Amino acid sequence: MSMPPRFDVNADDITRVVRSFYSAVRGDPVLGPVFGGHVADWPNHEDKIVLFWRNAILGERCYSGNPMQVHLKAKTVDPDHFSGWLALFDEVLHRELPQTPARAWSALAHRIGQGLRSGLLAQRGGFGALPDLG
Repeated sequence: MSMPPRFDVNADDITRVVRSFYSAVRGDPVLGPVFGGHVADWPNHEDKIVLFWRNAILGERCYSGNPMQVHLKAKTVDPDHFSGWLALFDEVLHRELPQTPARAWSALAHRIGQGLRSGLLAQRGGFGALPDLG
């Protein structure tokens, strides 16, 4: 049994946003090579991310992955990539959705992105590490 959606989007909206986002990622000079180095099967990856968002937004309980572990294993994913990822995701959200659900989804994505970024920093020794004062 699924829970009520967090905000006003449906499964088709989620699929459209995810497909549009990864199309933009493939053309991005920074993110394209990072994702391209880890994603061999784009349709399969996009389908998995659609399930992630359907779980997070619609409460469908259809995703069973561990995003933190996936990002930790991807050694070329840098914590600083998340700002570009989120900026591009925001562009897609605001292009594909009305303002209210775009803002709500953006807020959720930023919380998730901050958690992933913080986790990468902590695991890779960057979070709380002494700065190099040179």
